[in-house]
Amino acid sequence: MGGMAIISIPERIYEKLKSAAEAQGISVEGYVLSLMAESVDPASLAESYWEASEDLIRQARDELVKGDLRQAGEKAWGAVALALKSLAYKRKSLRLSSHGELWEFVGKLLEETGDEELGRLWRSVSSMHVNFYEGWATRKHVEGAIKDAESFMEKVKKLL
Repeated sequence: MGGMAIISIPERIYEKLKSAAEAQGISVEGYVLSLMAESVDPASLAESYWEASEDLIRQARDELVKGDLRQAGEKAWGAVALALKSLAYKRKSLRLSSHGELWEFVGKLLEETGDEELGRLWRSVSSMHVNFYEGWATRKHVEGAIKDAESFMEKVKKLL
């Protein structure tokens, strides 16, 4: 798998992308990848989602170091969401485009694998998406959620 590239776009375009992504409750990276879904083969898109997932978990750790708990938690949640999207595309060419579809896919994974820990990790990290808007999580909560996100991603990677 390759690394991440940085592109430059006009700030007003970025702000529109950011606004559209926030309206869907996803990261800008996830939003751009979802726009690509119609023009890229499933295997390439799955790989792109996975790379973006790994990048977001790194960003989550960086935000934690900076003390931005809301961003750290949101990026951890985004990383897990993109990891799930990667798995869905890789296995079934399935596009997960809503929070409900993410939860439904996790439910199917739990039935398939019997791995209750996967469900616990998902619920832990999902709470960070709520925290982005509410801001109630302490540093310890966010640190734990980032660790849970990393564990979740390890489990998903084994299923890819």
